[in-house]
Amino acid sequence: MDITDIFKIPLFGNFTHQMQEEFLDKLEYTLDKYPKGETIIRQGQPCHAVHVLLEGKLNVDVLDVSGNEVRVEVIQAPRTFATPHVFAEKNVFPATFSVEEDVTLMRISKDSFFKMMHTMPLLLHNFLCVSTSCNRCTMTRLRVLSFRGIRSRYIYYLLDHLKEGEDTVEMEHNQVQLAEYFGVTRPALSKEIGKLVDSGFIHISRGKVKILNKQALISLL
Repeated sequence: MDITDIFKIPLFGNFTHQMQEEFLDKLEYTLDKYPKGETIIRQGQPCHAVHVLLEGKLNVDVLDVSGNEVRVEVIQAPRTFATPHVFAEKNVFPATFSVEEDVTLMRISKDSFFKMMHTMPLLLHNFLCVSTSCNRCTMTRLRVLSFRGIRSRYIYYLLDHLKEGEDTVEMEHNQVQLAEYFGVTRPALSKEIGKLVDSGFIHISRGKVKILNKQALISLL
């Protein structure tokens, strides 16, 4: 583990070498290790620090209205998570985080981070950008669920994750996780995906979905 990996993360991006040294010298933080399978944070738990995943992977699950856990994401180091919630009025974690691959977690004290934002305008700028990005992810989930049909939810998900100028989406979720994310059953989702494949709209191979006819997909929404 190299602690300077945090400067690969958008929250700490574009720091000069001098800024990096000053930041690490003044920062108050702890480092903790967790093994695969351990739940390290539960939804609704107070958030009193900036959390940085330095090594490993974390599963991110939320409780739906029925009390069932839904896998919404798997995050991989290096990355921050739940960052805007540190300074929220109701500063609690919006999800449960469990270890998918052995984790090294950095916790930066809230007070220390707040002081650094006052002395480093770039850090404040980065924080605002990250917060905006997090809000976008929340809005994406709401838009997905606003579509009534399973096929429409899947198509919107693909188009939203499609990078500009590309025709292939690397899936963040497998079908079981995606069904939970959409709030539908896996067989029902699998059936709709099969129809799109059979109709020649998409091709699936090794966790990647190639969009063969983008305009036709858009017309199905």
